[in-house]
Amino acid sequence: MNIRNCRVCGRIFNYISGAPVCPVCKESMEAKFQEVKEYIREHRGVGISEVAEACDVDPNQIRQWLRDDRLEVTEDSPMVLTCESCGEPIRSGKYCEKCKSSMSRGFNEVLKTNHPEPAAPKPKTSGENPGAKMRFL
Repeated sequence: MNIRNCRVCGRIFNYISGAPVCPVCKESMEAKFQEVKEYIREHRGVGISEVAEACDVDPNQIRQWLRDDRLEVTEDSPMVLTCESCGEPIRSGKYCEKCKSSMSRGFNEVLKTNHPEPAAPKPKTSGENPGAKMRFL
């Protein structure tokens, strides 16, 4: 069992995976996320600072939701996210589509090179007895 303190409230909880946040705070964060999402839907083209102030949420949390692909910047938004690899403007996440596909190809190539080729069967020599088996003492 993995016991940790919640990063937000300090309570002890059974940690499973993800951010070290207790279930109560996680539920509270999800409620805030839904509030932010609804506010953005009703007020198109607002900036992070306005949303953060109206919904009482840390602007860094809103940026994190953008980087986690939970929110997306509209095309007419004044806010711009950039790809962490090449610097191209993106609408959400950490990487542009070009860099994502490039990384995916690179990972696939590494996976292929790390898998050994299946061994070809050895040709039998004429001196081997086909019915002979290894014997242990």
